[in-house]
Amino acid sequence: MNVMKQHLLCVALLAVSLAGPSHVAAAPRPNIIVFLVDDYDKPEASAYGGKVLTPNLDRLAREGMRFDNAFVTSTVCTPSRYTFLTGRCASSSYCHKFTQLFPKGTQTSPGFNVALENDNMNVAAVLAKSGYATGFVGKYHVGGEHHGPEQLNKLGLHDIPKNVPYSKAINRKQNENEKRHRELIKERGFTWAKHIYWGNTKAPFQMHNPEWTIEAAIEFIELHKDQPFYLHYATTLLHGPNRSWHKSLEHPRVTGEGMVDRDPAFGTRKTVMQRIQKAGLTENEAGYLWMDDTLGMILDKLDELKIADNTVVLFIADHGSNNKGSLQKFRGAEVPCLMRWPAGMQAGVVCDQLIQNTDFVPTWFELAGARLPKGYHHDGVSLGPLFKSPQKAVRDHVYCEMGAARGVMTKDYGYIALRYTQDQLAAIRAGEKRTIKSVLGLSGGVSRSWGKHPDAISADQLYDLRKDPEAQDNLAGSPKHRATLRDMRARLTASLKQFPDRPYGEFVPGGSAASAEGTVDVFRRLREVAMDYKGARKRPKTSRKPESPDAPSRKQRREQRKLDRKKK
Repeated sequence: MNVMKQHLLCVALLAVSLAGPSHVAAAPRPNIIVFLVDDYDKPEASAYGGKVLTPNLDRLAREGMRFDNAFVTSTVCTPSRYTFLTGRCASSSYCHKFTQLFPKGTQTSPGFNVALENDNMNVAAVLAKSGYATGFVGKYHVGGEHHGPEQLNKLGLHDIPKNVPYSKAINRKQNENEKRHRELIKERGFTWAKHIYWGNTKAPFQMHNPEWTIEAAIEFIELHKDQPFYLHYATTLLHGPNRSWHKSLEHPRVTGEGMVDRDPAFGTRKTVMQRIQKAGLTENEAGYLWMDDTLGMILDKLDELKIADNTVVLFIADHGSNNKGSLQKFRGAEVPCLMRWPAGMQAGVVCDQLIQNTDFVPTWFELAGARLPKGYHHDGVSLGPLFKSPQKAVRDHVYCEMGAARGVMTKDYGYIALRYTQDQLAAIRAGEKRTIKSVLGLSGGVSRSWGKHPDAISADQLYDLRKDPEAQDNLAGSPKHRATLRDMRARLTASLKQFPDRPYGEFVPGGSAASAEGTVDVFRRLREVAMDYKGARKRPKTSRKPESPDAPSRKQRREQRKLDRKKK
């Protein structure tokens, strides 16, 4: 059978499979690759007009589908990645840490506090039971935070303090930890795991190394090319400040398993800066091209093995960067999203229908013909209908949650509610610095947005996303928009009721939840503190002078602390 006939057969079988659930198993089950990028603002993607050099993203858009209204439910790494792997919002988590912090009947505060559950109700375990090889490569960040030597020892892990100086002993511990992390991920249902970053990189190994991770991805694809596979590939790029990207180019042997004794087998880093400069760009854009190169290696390998036609490739970000930690659409909850599947979707399609990251896991289950275990819960809808009819809606709004914030968005409007619990309100009024810092921090629900959006610290926010995409004009108090506000609040209420025993503000009363009534003083206080923070950021840094000629310098004090630690 020639290639054209094979392609037509795949398309015909796909049409049968999508006609109804009873026919799903009749289709050739596709391979699935999720290429998850870190901290990537949609406007910076070339496929959406960004001024960066990413030819493989452009190729993916030409050969597949570009989603123009794709959202993540949470905008920091851990809850977003949890959703990509389970199809559940963070508030649906029942992992031990989350339920310990937020017992049933209390308002949740989604952030860096969820992990994959021990019962393995996740995409990898379900697909593995359906005959898929399931591989994980790169940044995990959903394993829960392990604190203290005793807990680490129980898990077979070494305690490596943050930002310690490099030594052979530390390198050995890092290497052994990475090997153990592979096993811990396989305990969560993956059949294969290699080249793992348990969380964000830390000194003395705080360097990006996409060639190290792509080496494992290529190995997995080659090993499993003759059976259906699911690969979850999570690059550390583009996390961190721009300077960390081009700085990392000079350190090819710094990896998640420590300093290795050889350069990666795959590599384009030697030419990254040459190509960037030739394109008229600067070192600030180096990370985009470097990340794109690794995507190209995957696409080329699929072509080489002649399995590209029936492989779904999803490129998506875990959240935006500029408004990270908030529920603002622009550079926050909205993300770049490209998908290619030659056997199952048309090429060069632009889809403007609303989707969110809860929707991918049920889509993979449908395409794989997977039978869900009893009790498996997800909060998404299958995107399968969009592959046939890209302009037919699968949902009328998306739902987002982060810390004390909850939001819903349609194509036209965005609504954000900020409701603190009774305990938080009391602590803020009492001036407790820890609570105030927490609610304004990365997991509080406002985070990076309060310095860019005039009404970010407000109980109710309504934005016309057509006229005001960057959310500068809050319409929640506008008489002209009362009907729209009522409609958006009703949508939020309906979304919140999907989480049993999880109250929120006055929308779903109960437990620790508190309404916005009578909280003007709290929001005023938070805005004042935020303005103080903003002012402190703008003040010029002054050099610290020793109190006397004999006083130790900062460097001397730092060295002394190191010596003190060694003595202990």
